[in-house]
Amino acid sequence: MRNDKENIIVKKSFDFSLAIMEYTEELRKLHRYELSSQLFKSGTSIGANVWEAQNAESKRDFIHKLKISAKEADETLYWLKLCEASSSYPAPSKFLVEEIEVIIRILSKIISSSKAL
Repeated sequence: MRNDKENIIVKKSFDFSLAIMEYTEELRKLHRYELSSQLFKSGTSIGANVWEAQNAESKRDFIHKLKISAKEADETLYWLKLCEASSSYPAPSKFLVEEIEVIIRILSKIISSSKAL
């Protein structure tokens, strides 16, 4: 059963998804469709998998869903760094880059802590 009390990774990944939606919309306006789609999918998948992990059937299922989130977060960081390095793409906001790095660290800590239990 879902526990809807304040959960930092649920909140951060949800807020990050909203910010990714805004940034990818900006990319679409510049006709950068392919990268925008990749970034949209990986960036919003983080929160979707974290959300789904809240209803995990077991500890193993919980860890698995968070590992998927961590992989999506790592991919998202790649796309953001690619945009940052390209002269023909608008640089992502400092918030996006810093926040994905925080999310990666939080996910890593939750995964390692969950495995230790």
